[in-house]
Amino acid sequence: MGKVLVVLALGVVLAILLAGLFVMSLGGAVDKEWSNRLMRYRVLAQAGAILIVLAVLYFSSQQ
Repeated sequence: MGKVLVVLALGVVLAILLAGLFVMSLGGAVDKEWSNRLMRYRVLAQAGAILIVLAVLYFSSQQ
């Protein structure tokens, strides 16, 4: 179960990163509106992914 959560969290980070790159490639008003917002979402998703990895490592070492 832990490995699935880690892969899911990393997938979310990757999806947000790719969406940010796509928005940046569009440029213009769309880029101005969404690039900073997606960067904030990515940072939050990365923090969540790190917490999930740490929790999985902690609970797997308890067994």
